[in-house]
Amino acid sequence: MGVSQSENMSLETIAYVLGALTAGGGTMGFIRTGSIPSIAAGLTVGLLYGLGGYRLQSRQSYGVELALLASVVLGGSSIPRAIRLGKPVPIVLSLVSVFGLLTFGNAFRKTL
Repeated sequence: MGVSQSENMSLETIAYVLGALTAGGGTMGFIRTGSIPSIAAGLTVGLLYGLGGYRLQSRQSYGVELALLASVVLGGSSIPRAIRLGKPVPIVLSLVSVFGLLTFGNAFRKTL
């Protein structure tokens, strides 16, 4: 039962968009505050989303899993900060991660 081609195309687009958002956000965090952790985390999570999108686009294995991993990493770092601090950036990152978790989690579930 795999992921259909139309689902695959939308999943790859979502992965690329989330990758660009997280990498861009990490870069902007670094530019604004000089935060090395922001750029490192943003580029790492963005790379995971981008690699997942590329593997989905190329019909290779583990594309959904890589994008799901990116969402888990993003959520694991942003959700506790959003709860603790209540600041806009961690809240937005948490929402992005939850969207990714739902999107790629459902796609992963369909492959089982």
